[in-house]
Amino acid sequence: MIETSPSGGVDLFDVHRIRLEETEAPPLSPKDRQAVDQAWDEAVRANPTLFDGPAVACVGTEWEGPHDLLLRWARVTYRHYALGRLPALAAWSPSLFVNVVQPTDDGRVLAVRMSPSTAAPGRWQLPGGSAEPPEPHRTLDEAALRRHAALELVEETGIDVRPEDLRLWVVTRGVDRSVGLMFLAPPKPERVIRERFEAMTAAEQAQGRLPELDQTALVSSPTDLSLLTGPHADYLEPIVHRSTRLLKDGASARPPQSQPVPRCRVVGEGGRATPG
Repeated sequence: MIETSPSGGVDLFDVHRIRLEETEAPPLSPKDRQAVDQAWDEAVRANPTLFDGPAVACVGTEWEGPHDLLLRWARVTYRHYALGRLPALAAWSPSLFVNVVQPTDDGRVLAVRMSPSTAAPGRWQLPGGSAEPPEPHRTLDEAALRRHAALELVEETGIDVRPEDLRLWVVTRGVDRSVGLMFLAPPKPERVIRERFEAMTAAEQAQGRLPELDQTALVSSPTDLSLLTGPHADYLEPIVHRSTRLLKDGASARPPQSQPVPRCRVVGEGGRATPG
């Protein structure tokens, strides 16, 4: 089943099983390679935090059953995504990423904001990150992506979830054709989510490192999202809408919508995360 968000043109695929198959990235001519290098250099000058590390591009998808998806992927580096700045090039393949839908026990969803030192400063999204190619003699499969999602969750928010407790919940295709695997985590109390984020950010700053996230919020509606200033990942609204719609039946009563969106932000020299 495919559900398309009317607001942002994001496709949601109801996938129960995904199979990944490695292939080669489309080749670039010398002229196109030069254009990509130039676009990448311009991007790095604008944001020096960018790093040309290993990444995974989605070359194509194909249904193998009503809820079974084949995803073909290729090894690239982040420089490859400079192709997205050059729409005339047909060789561009969109990114593949993982996210975690972390609900509270009352049906809200954790949204996070990227810090100024990241590749997407100020953007609200779900915890997660770009998929990475496996080490030699290892396989990129659904289990590997589930492990990566669990790792991203604990590194970004301090919330430790066993990979086997994450369930592939939906696959998204964004307006730029990037493909995201959304894993649903077990619900946690709001207090636990806040305490884990506060402890993680304090530990990072105590070691002289800037946390990847500078703020979190618990959201359950487009109204909540509208209160989060700054850019939003294109999948955020349709995923929040879908998750709260499906989770609310088993949730306890939520706080009234008129209450402010609960937030936690990173501030101060001492590295303490304080309520916003």
